[in-house]
Amino acid sequence: MSVTPVQAARTVLVTGGGSGIGRAMSIAFAANGDRVVVADLFQETAAKTVAEIEAAGGTATAVQVDVSDEASVAAMTAAAVEAYGGLDVLCNNAGVLDSMGLLEDISLAEWQRTIGVNLTGVFLVARAALPHLLESKGSIINTASEAGIRGGCGGPSYTASKHGVVGLTRSIAYMYREQGIRCNAICPGGVNTNIVQGEMSESGFGRLAGILMNAGAMAEADQMASVAVFLASDAASYVNGAIMPVDGGWFAG
Repeated sequence: MSVTPVQAARTVLVTGGGSGIGRAMSIAFAANGDRVVVADLFQETAAKTVAEIEAAGGTATAVQVDVSDEASVAAMTAAAVEAYGGLDVLCNNAGVLDSMGLLEDISLAEWQRTIGVNLTGVFLVARAALPHLLESKGSIINTASEAGIRGGCGGPSYTASKHGVVGLTRSIAYMYREQGIRCNAICPGGVNTNIVQGEMSESGFGRLAGILMNAGAMAEADQMASVAVFLASDAASYVNGAIMPVDGGWFAG
């Protein structure tokens, strides 16, 4: 990564910035010359991303956050604003997969965890960032999913959460369009990240593998990041409320 600014430096907050798509977004915005607040549930992964950015000459700081916790989100937002004096771009990227189980196998705890991180987290972070984004006439990029625009790409709780992100994106875009805030969503298809590691059952992993085989070649995280950088740029100044599949044409079929 080399720092090659294409417009005036901004402050960019990326949740889930320690790994996967969030890490790629953090690196891409830093390469654009922006100041990046890398927020993650795991302080050590956020710090690793920051170290990589700083080694390449970029500017970044790490913040620990649980996006499903209101107090934690408030503390993260305050830290971001204190670090760089404001906020221009929010990348609402933190998320979790569900177990990919059938509806009858999904526990209430799994449902609440998935909705809590993937949807309530997006709401909490956007709400906390909103006063600062109103000041800067900033931009929000939400990471939704192919599962947010169709029904066969995830488990029940994951699919519901990402459909919610799509609806929230449209609501924010419409509600604040006259106040200068833009809000768009990226809907990745299959992306080569570490998110599938964790709590997924063997049968759920098999279902996910089948979905990804139908999707075709897996994308890389930096292909999602480049779209986020575009959506936050002046070149996308009239793009608002867009729900953008980034899936190599999978949704077109």
